[in-house]
Amino acid sequence: MSSSSSKRVMAIRDPGDVLSGCVLLVASAILLFYLIPNYISEPPIMQSPLMSPRWLPRIVGGLMLLFSCLLIVQGLLVDNTDKEDGRRIEKGPRLRFAMMAAALVVYVGLFESLGAVISGILATLILFAAHPVRTWWVYSLAFVLPAAVAFVFVKVMNVPLPLMPF
Repeated sequence: MSSSSSKRVMAIRDPGDVLSGCVLLVASAILLFYLIPNYISEPPIMQSPLMSPRWLPRIVGGLMLLFSCLLIVQGLLVDNTDKEDGRRIEKGPRLRFAMMAAALVVYVGLFESLGAVISGILATLILFAAHPVRTWWVYSLAFVLPAAVAFVFVKVMNVPLPLMPF
């Protein structure tokens, strides 16, 4: 005699993906429907909707919402029990994690005092040192990328960033 409870209509194949997707879904919903409308104000005279301070957070919130739904669907459809699955998480050394956390602390802590470019360079160098980057020319990107990102934010998007301490 078999029970009908053993036949499930839809089984969760990867509970980690479904749980992560649900957490990100809630976070994106809070961002889109509570934080952006209540805490980011728009000037009364707006020349273009692309110049609104809400534009970039809406894009980020929308992408978070889309990718969290895709992650939930992936967790429901894709089985993650295969040994050859490329999505398996392999933990790295604790020193790598500590250096990544230090890069975040350096960037956030020194952003106001040293500016976006210098703190970005220091944080990127720490991140490159934390990961096994063996090609030396890649380290030049640690100088180019923060300067390029700061240029885009200041000149293109009109975001007032502290660029340099002098």
